[in-house]
Amino acid sequence: MNKTFVIAEAGANHDRKFNQALKLVNLAVVSGCDAVKFQTYSSETLYRKNTPDFAGYKDVNNLIKEIELPREWQPQLKSYCDYKGIEFMSTPFDEEAVEELVGIGVSRLKISGFESTDFKFIEMVASSKLPLVISLGIGFPANYLGKIFDICEKHSNELTLLHCNNAYPTPTSDLNLKSMIQSKHLRFDCKVGLSDHSTSVLTPALAVALGAQVIEKHFTLDRNLDGPDHKFALEPEELQKMVEYIRFAEEACGVKDSDFTKSEEKFKFAMRSIVAKKQIKKGDTFSKDNITTKRPCLENDTPAMNYEFVIGKKSLKDFDIDEAIR
Repeated sequence: MNKTFVIAEAGANHDRKFNQALKLVNLAVVSGCDAVKFQTYSSETLYRKNTPDFAGYKDVNNLIKEIELPREWQPQLKSYCDYKGIEFMSTPFDEEAVEELVGIGVSRLKISGFESTDFKFIEMVASSKLPLVISLGIGFPANYLGKIFDICEKHSNELTLLHCNNAYPTPTSDLNLKSMIQSKHLRFDCKVGLSDHSTSVLTPALAVALGAQVIEKHFTLDRNLDGPDHKFALEPEELQKMVEYIRFAEEACGVKDSDFTKSEEKFKFAMRSIVAKKQIKKGDTFSKDNITTKRPCLENDTPAMNYEFVIGKKSLKDFDIDEAIR
């Protein structure tokens, strides 16, 4: 059974409390996630000056400035994650962020959905030669997918593509989960997954059932905290439930490699076998008039599936009614 890689994305730390960041790491660990992810950006390099209000966000430049992750936290968070046995990740949004994250020894880099259409930026991140996780988000044209593969082939990056809808939150009708498998490209051996911005704890498990190998989901300590991404994020009990559903989906979607599963073995005798419908004498021809099928099918009995092969054969012995034809 292949284990889905679950990334818990931490809600923006509006109050800039390091202790709160540690609590988020602990929550991801307790919930059974494989990685906890933060974001490394600066308002000056992310948005132009005087960016207009949009999608309900006001004074965007100031908002981003207030929730920037203090970059001096990153080495400490990485060390704490190592200590807790969970992978530390962060999404870089500028060249300096990439250099910092590579410098502290992250295992992979994430490119967000809004940046996936900026091939200049992808090229810069890919030059790290680290494995890349890229959300194919808002406005990404499917016919441009080859550009990402070209970049990753050039820099030998291991690639994971995440299906993504960049509405926060994403309505169920816009999830379009079956689009996820279209990200697999015959030219390049990449993993696929889902960056989920819905409020449901069930959506990731459905994606796993469809073939997702990586799941990313926002989480928070409290949905009432200040900040732009807490209101649609999962709270502690929901995050744990989401991981439970994912592991359930993994187990349920296995492929049977034999005629009987382990749990079926003790019930296999309940199948039907071929039995005498009436008394049969040695030398009689088996026909639909003198044989039928009934439960059980014991060891050495002839399974009911061979009924047509038995018809027309000669009996080598006498059979009583209901005696198994062997």
